Amino acid sequence: MDSVLRVEGLEKAYGEVKAVQGLTFEVAPGEVLGLVGPNGAGKTSTLRCLAGILPPSSGRILVAGYDLSRTPVDAKRALAFLPDEPRFFEYLTVWEHLNFTARLYGVEDWEERGRALLEEMELTGKEKSLPGELSRGMKQKLSIACGFLHSPKLILLDEPLTGLDPIGIRRMKASLRRRAEEGAALVLSSHLLPLVEELCHRLLVIAGGKAMALGSLEDIRARLSGAEGEHASLEELFVRITSSGTQAP
Repeated sequence: MDSVLRVEGLEKAYGEVKAVQGLTFEVAPGEVLGLVGPNGAGKTSTLRCLAGILPPSSGRILVAGYDLSRTPVDAKRALAFLPDEPRFFEYLTVWEHLNFTARLYGVEDWEERGRALLEEMELTGKEKSLPGELSRGMKQKLSIACGFLHSPKLILLDEPLTGLDPIGIRRMKASLRRRAEEGAALVLSSHLLPLVEELCHRLLVIAGGKAMALGSLEDIRARLSGAEGEHASLEELFVRITSSGTQAP
């Protein structure tokens, strides 16, 4: 099956600083790709390029078959980007944010979907609340509800569990699994390595803007290990890869 996301030679520079260098990878329908790396590795720049927020310095990004640079409207309609610090219109209620999102993406049956998403995100009863009346975790849930409303084929997530309590984390993990089971492709960036290990089918480890390893956890273990790495956790592999500064073979 064709990939939902295809990235070819992605680079992003800020003046003389190269934040992303030559990333090439694909994400298939139903796949969750974990994007991991130390602070300053280029994860957020990568996600913002994939979302069409930042223009790449070079390279090609295809979303659901649409070239993000040539047909940005079609490409962006097929994706949702959920940042770690969601921003809202302070004068719109929870329900009005869903309405605004539905109009933006042309979702006709948005009210039924909206109610289902509010229930899924445990926001039922908050329809008339303004963003300033919501907790940090509730704002995160509202952002995700708005992102899921148009049933995107590609979901880009930057630290999606920020501000959630343990029950909220458990429910959110179930929601992400459900989207993957329904055929969406997910790219998940998180410092919570146990979450990445639990949810992701493959990993892209980056450092200094470069891909250091790409594959399943088992593949990366096999490439890096003799006997000592055979049962290594993702945290142990992450430290070995990023501290060595060399790509996994």
